[in-house]
This record gives sequence, C-alpha cells and structure tokens, in this order.
Amino acid sequence: MTVAQAVVEYLSKQYTVDSVDGVEYRERLIPGTFGIFGHGNVAGVGQALKQYQQLDPAIMPYFQGRNEQAQVHQAVGYARHTRRRQTFAVSTSIGPGSSNLLTGAALATTNRLPVLLLPSDTFATRAADPVLQQLEQPYAYDITVNDAFRPLSRFFDRVSRPEQLFSAFHHGLRVLTDPAETGAVTISLPQDVQAEAFDVPGEFLAEREWRIRRPDADDDDIARAAETIRSARRPLIIAGGGVLYAYANDELAKFVELTGIPVGYTQAGVGVLPWDHQHSLGAIGSTGTTAANAIAAEADLIIGIGTRYEDFTTASRTAFQNPDVKFVNINVAPIDAYKHGSTLPIVADARKALVKLNAVLGGYRVGADLEQRVAAEKKRWNATVDEAFDTRHTPLPAQNEIIGATSRAMDARDVVICAAGSLPGDLHKMWRVRDPFGYHVEYAYSCMGYEIPGGLGVKRAALAEAAASTTAAGTGRADVRDVVVMVGDGSYLMMHTELVTAVAERIKLIVVLIQNHGYASIGSLSEMLGSQRFGTQYRALNEEQHSFDEGETLPVDLALNAESLGVKVIRIEPGEKVIAELEQAIRDAKAAPEGSGPILIHVESDPLLDAPSSESWWDVPVSQVSELESTRQAYQTYADHKSRQRKLLG
Repeated sequence: MTVAQAVVEYLSKQYTVDSVDGVEYRERLIPGTFGIFGHGNVAGVGQALKQYQQLDPAIMPYFQGRNEQAQVHQAVGYARHTRRRQTFAVSTSIGPGSSNLLTGAALATTNRLPVLLLPSDTFATRAADPVLQQLEQPYAYDITVNDAFRPLSRFFDRVSRPEQLFSAFHHGLRVLTDPAETGAVTISLPQDVQAEAFDVPGEFLAEREWRIRRPDADDDDIARAAETIRSARRPLIIAGGGVLYAYANDELAKFVELTGIPVGYTQAGVGVLPWDHQHSLGAIGSTGTTAANAIAAEADLIIGIGTRYEDFTTASRTAFQNPDVKFVNINVAPIDAYKHGSTLPIVADARKALVKLNAVLGGYRVGADLEQRVAAEKKRWNATVDEAFDTRHTPLPAQNEIIGATSRAMDARDVVICAAGSLPGDLHKMWRVRDPFGYHVEYAYSCMGYEIPGGLGVKRAALAEAAASTTAAGTGRADVRDVVVMVGDGSYLMMHTELVTAVAERIKLIVVLIQNHGYASIGSLSEMLGSQRFGTQYRALNEEQHSFDEGETLPVDLALNAESLGVKVIRIEPGEKVIAELEQAIRDAKAAPEGSGPILIHVESDPLLDAPSSESWWDVPVSQVSELESTRQAYQTYADHKSRQRKLLG
C-alpha cells in the first residue's frame, strides 16, 4: 500500500474505550477526515480517501470544508461535545494549506482538546527542489513551513520514510487520547512519501483500543485535602472543564449538597451545575457574577477542580483577597494541579477524586452564615440579570436583551456556541445553563471566526449522538439537539465560509448574527483604557485625519451576504417589537426539520449598552504617560486595581 493508504486504513481501526460508573463506552476515535486538496496531498491522502470511498464509504468518511483553519475548528467543536473521546483528522496541501492550520492548532492545544493534523510537506527526497510553496532557510535546509507547528502542538513528528509511520502514529494517538496531554497532534507527511508504496504489517492495520486514562487520587492526598476542607470557614469550589470531561457532574452535585460548599464555574466549566442549583454561584472572575466574586473575595480555601486558572478566572489574581487563602487543586494535568504554588495538588481524574472526598467528608458542612450569604448574593445577581433581560431599549436593543430572548427560545438540551468579542463575557455571566452539554464558548484562545465552524462541529456531534441513541434504543429517531451560534459581525466577517459547508450537507445550524458595526468588545475595553474606541468601528475613511472612527457607517449587508451563500435568512428590523420578533424567529428556526440547511437570524444591537458589571477586573496595561487626558485618568484606575494583585503562592 502507499503510506497515505496505510494512514487512512489505520485511522479507521482506532477506537477509544472509556468507563464511567461501570458503563463501558467504545467509539471510533477518528470518525472522519476533513481535507482540502492541492499538489501536496491530492495524489496521497486524497487518492487514499477516494479509493476507500469507492471500496466502502464507511471505512473513512470524507468531509469537505472551505478553509483549513475552519476544518480544525469543526474537529475541536466535535471533540468538545464528545468529551474528548472522538475527533477528526485534517489533511492539507503544503505551504499555505498547511500554515492555515496553525491558528487551529494553537486553539486546540490551548483548550486541551484533541485534533489530528496531517499537513503535507515538501519532498523528502528533494528530487524536485525547491518545489512550489517551499520555504527555504539558508541556515537550515531541513526546516519547512511545518516546523511552525512544533510549539503549537502537544505532539509533532515528520514521516520522512514509510517505516517511521508506525512510531509516529502510535505515539501521536497516545498523546491524542491522554486527558493530561491532549491537544493538537501534528504528523507532517511529505508529498512524495504519501504516494510511496511499502509492505505494511498486518498488526499496524488491526483494530486497536485506546483506553482513556482516568488516574485515581492518592489516599494520602485525599486525607490531607479533607483535613484542610474541614478546617476552612469559607471554602469555595472553582469548577472547570475538567469536571465535564471526567463526567463528574453528579459527583460534584453530591459533594456540594453534602458539604454546602458553593461553586463558581469557569467558561469551560459552564454546565457543571444548573444555573439555579442552590449552591451554584454561576460564573467566576472577570466575566463572572457578582455573587461568585463576592464569595471568592472572602474565601479562605479555593478548591479548584479541573481548571487551569486562566487570568479571567482569577480576575488577574485579584479575585482572592483573604490573606490566608489556600488552594486545593484537583486536576488530571500536573501543570494545573500545581498552579498558584498549591501545597495540596491532587493529580487525578476529577470524578474519582470527588468520589473519595465524598466518602471521607461525612458530617462536614459549612456554617449557616456562609449558606445565607450565598443565597443572598444569588438573589441579588438573579435580580440584576432579570432586569438586564427585561429592559427594552428601542429602536436597537442591548446585547443583554438578545441573550435573554435567545435563552428563552431555546430548549434545555440545546447548545449555545460562541468564542470571541463581548458576547463570551456576557454569556458567561448571564447564560442560564440547564444541561451539561448546553454551553460551548471557546475562550481559552478566544478565536474570532471560531463560532460558525465550531458550531458546525458541535452539530455534527449532536447528530451522531442522536443516531447512537436511536440505535441503542431500537426505536424511532431520538431528538437532535439544536445548536445556536451567537456571533457578532466582527467574528462573522473573519470566517463565515463554513455556512457553505452546512448548505452543502443540509445541516440545520441556527446562527444569530448580531450587527454591531464594529468590534464591540475591544471598543468598550479601549474606552475603559483611555484609547477612545480607536480602530474598533466599521466606518468610512476620514482622509484628513486618516481615521476610521467617525466616518459614515459602512453600507455592508451581512444578511444579504448569507443569502448569497444559500442560507435561509430571517431579518429582524429595529423597533419596539425587536425582542419579541427575535424570540419567535428562533422558535421558528428550531421548528424547521433536520436536513433543511442552515438558518441565519440577523439583528442589530446598540454596542454602547453594556452588560451588568461583574464587580471584577482584568489586567490589560495602560500607558503610564500620555498626552491624552482619557489615558491619564485610566492609568490611575489601573494602578488602583494593580495594587490588589497577589502572587498567591502556597
């Protein structure tokens, strides 16, 4: 076989095996391959996919995309919804085809989500040297464009000889399926090697199972953590995505109901508890609720479970003001378990650690004063969100109102998707999640353009989920979760190309496009930092000042753009009924049958109407000296916040 044929058949035989509460799961690790073909891979991976498509399409289904970066985003969205048990492979040509994957690789690795990247590379033999799109470095002729993947990947290898295939993929998939190590796995395939024939051992093409490692917690670590928890007066849990990936929701609920310890969740942790759970304080940190941040400020013990403590989570290390605060960190990844210099790291699967803590903490419960404070802070924040959702600004609504309308129109099992701009922060603090799978905001990399392809990946996973449920039940088709992408015009313009993919495959993806006429998030931040919303508005050029800040609004019609791609579009016109009409439009989109294709709902908003304050901070430096009075004032505010920043060691 050729190297490419061996790769495709090998990937079709790989399975993940996982066990949760005694239930065994076995699923294909790579259920399909994305690819855009050029001279680097058309005769290699492209030929192999076509050959197997004719022999048996189920061996390795091929999926077509419109942008290489977007194909990675689809794979990441799929991996997130399947809780890292499955992902896609992505094949590209050499040169720009390969380098288009770089942003996707960084996003996957930053989010600790698996994706298998197969960028093509220039001739290993150098027979035709240099080839089209080859990068030449005079000091090192063995460097290619694909070496740029090294710092962005959790694993990188280059298959320069067919025999190297075995170790490259064995170790690559080892990393791909390891919860502590996973991220982008990049295996570079030179274009000539892809087409080279060699004798492939049968063992390489046999079915292989990759068991998801779920390490147990050490008993001594649990005992020390339990002792520390018992001595705490105002403990707080910060729950991250690791709780979801470990299927630890139920154990977390048992833990907080047993102990009364409240929970604040990170962006990746939204869904660990329903929003209205008695002990759920909602989002924490710079984009958190006032309830979570008020409790965090006084906490003497932070129990971090499955969180990597991003600066938004810690409010740039100003969230925890108790001088005696300690950290118990439970994480499958040592790098995260040891964050903030914790002397109580527990390197373990979140669910297994919680099972042990639940067993040893019988009889412990926080004081009534903390429970009363939690209830009061929750009540205060819920009233704040109710007001933000119910206030009616005309003719253009606030983004708060749009979020409220979207939330009311969606069912509990539906999934909201977002990534960048002001929406992620507003969704984090205000979205009323009701299902563990109901919220997917890519915020570790906060990549503009992720929303539509990422949402498409989640929808693919939701369709597969429903098909599997139908097969298991042996009855009629199970309900498919609706996936609703919320995206601003800035992110939409970055990467809306995968709408064409949804049209081609007739995938029902609902997109709520909010027209802000600019970058609302950075505009607000710029104003806060004294830079007067510089360069954040979509305006015609003022040639005298060479400014884009004050000219006429651009005559861009994004609804018409979506229609031109074959998407069904619902326009919501400004006016008194905009929120009621938006809510009904989402319900109408949900009522459309599966297989009817994507639906985009276009609504304008007023970007100057802010969401409720988190009463928190995010460290973005301000110029220490300036001719602008606005910047001088902003620096004084910055210095005040900076004085509260802590090292949090110990």
